Amino acid sequence: MILSNTSIQEALDHRWLVIDPEPTPRRPVQDGPGCPYQTSAVDLRLSAEIVRPRDDLPVSIDLRRGGYAALAQASHDPFNLTQEQPFNLEPRQLVLGRTIERVCLPIPEDDTTPCYAARIEGRSSFARCGLLVHFTAPTIHAGFDGVLVLEMCNFGPYTIQLYENMRVCQLIIERVSGVPFRNDSQFQGQDAPAGPPARER
Repeated sequence: MILSNTSIQEALDHRWLVIDPEPTPRRPVQDGPGCPYQTSAVDLRLSAEIVRPRDDLPVSIDLRRGGYAALAQASHDPFNLTQEQPFNLEPRQLVLGRTIERVCLPIPEDDTTPCYAARIEGRSSFARCGLLVHFTAPTIHAGFDGVLVLEMCNFGPYTIQLYENMRVCQLIIERVSGVPFRNDSQFQGQDAPAGPPARER
C-alpha cells in the first residue's frame, strides 16, 4: 500500500517515518515556495556533495565480491555544487550524489505500530530530459537510516546542470506487512555519496 501525502505527514508526526530536515511547506502556499508533497510521494533535495568516477584508473569491478562502498571511496573524485557553480552532467556520464535529507524507516518492536519501506524515483520533468536518478535500485528497506545516495546518469543528448538544493527525486512510502528481522546492508548509516558509513571510518 502506497501512502498518500496526508498519510506521509501522519507517519512523520508519529515518527513512524523520519525525514530530517522535514520537507516544507506541508501545503501549497500562494506565492510561496512549492509544496514538496505530491499526492503519493514527497520530493527530496540534492546536497552540494557530488562524486564522479575517475576515468584514469585501470579498474575492473567484480560484482561478486561486494564491498562496493570501500571501492567507491578510492575511485571517485569529489565536486561541490553551489548556486553559482553547477555540475555539468554530460551525456552518458554517471555521478553519485546524495539527498540533503536523512531518511529513517524504523522497524517497530511489534505489529501494533506501522512498518514502512520506501522507493526513490526520479521526477518526470527531469526524466524527459534524459536524467536517470537512482536507476535499477530504488528500494529503501525497512530499518534503513541514512542519507540516500543517488546514482545519476544523463541518457539525453544535452548537458544537464545539477544544482545544490534542487528537488531531484521523490520518495514513495509503502507499508510493510509484518515485522521484519534486521538484516542491514553495507550502506546502513551512510552519510556521503561514496565511501563507508561514518561509523566505519
